[in-house]
Amino acid sequence: MSVLIAFISLVVELPFGYPDRIYRAIGHPVTWIGKLISFLDTRLNRASQPDTTRRLWGIAALVILILIPALIASVINFILGNSALALLVTAVIASSLLSQRSLAAHVEAVATALETGGLESGRKAVSMIVGRDPEKLDEAGVSRAAIESLAENFSDGIVAPAFWLGAGGLVGGVAYKAVNTADSMIGHRTPRHEAFGWAAARFDDLINLPASRLTALLIVIAAHFVKDADPKRARDAVWRDAGKHRSPNAGWPESAMAGALGLALAGPRTYGGVMVNDAFMGEGGMREATSADIRRALSLYRMADALLIVLFAILSALILI
Repeated sequence: MSVLIAFISLVVELPFGYPDRIYRAIGHPVTWIGKLISFLDTRLNRASQPDTTRRLWGIAALVILILIPALIASVINFILGNSALALLVTAVIASSLLSQRSLAAHVEAVATALETGGLESGRKAVSMIVGRDPEKLDEAGVSRAAIESLAENFSDGIVAPAFWLGAGGLVGGVAYKAVNTADSMIGHRTPRHEAFGWAAARFDDLINLPASRLTALLIVIAAHFVKDADPKRARDAVWRDAGKHRSPNAGWPESAMAGALGLALAGPRTYGGVMVNDAFMGEGGMREATSADIRRALSLYRMADALLIVLFAILSALILI
C-alpha cells in the first residue's frame, strides 16, 4: 500500500504544508536528520586523517544516517499496524517529507520581492533558497536562480520523496530524505567534505536518477496545458542539454523548464566566490528573465505537480481494483 501512502501524502501536504506550530514545538524531520549529520561530521570527519580514511568514515556515516531513520520508521509502522486508520496516520507523517507548499511559497516570495522591493529585496529572498552569491546577481540573475531552484527542488523535494514513498513506504521515504539531506550538508567539494561527503554525494546522485527523469517528463507534459509554455522546446531542450549539466540529475528538470519557458538557465555562476562554468540549459539567447517568468514557472510547476498527484491516484486505483 506504499503507493497509496504516497498519494495521500501528496494530497495532504499540498494545502497544509508543515504547520509552523508543529515546527516550533518539535522541529522537522530534516532538522532532526541534520543534527545527526552534524554530530557524525564532528565526530568522524578528522582533518588529520588521510582522504582514504575519511572516505571510509563517510561511508560508515552514510550507513548510520540511513539505518537510524529507517529503523525509527519501521518501529512506527509496527506500532501503527495495518488498519485503514494506520495507513492514513502513516501518510500524514510521510507528508512531512514533501515540500509542495513551501517550495511554491519561497519561490513566489522572490517574484513578489522583486516586484515590490526591487533588486535588493529580490536578492535577500532568493538567498533563502539558493547557495550562490546573491550580491553578484542582477534582476535577471535573481529570476533565473529562483526558476532553477524551483525546477531542481521539484525533483529533489517532491517527486523523489514521493517516488521513494511509493516504492518503499515510510521507510523508503525517510531513507531518501536522510541521503538527500546529507548530500546538501556534506556532499560538497570542499577541503573538509571532498572525501568525507563523497559517499553521500554519489549515493544521492544514484537514488535521484529515476525522479529527475520523471520530473522532466512531467514538466514537458505540463507545458501542453500552460499558457505560453512550449512543450516541443521543453522536450528538445531535455534531449539536447540535460546531459551537459555537471549534475547527472539537475539538468533534466532545469532543461525542461528552460525549454518550456524559452529561457537560458544554469550557465556560469558564483558559489562562495568561486566561478562555476556550467553549461546553459535551453536556448533562451540573451533574453533576460524577469519576475513574470518566475510566475510562469510557478504555473508550470503547479500543473506538473498536479500531474504527479494524478499519476499516483491512477496507480493507487489500479492497486485497489
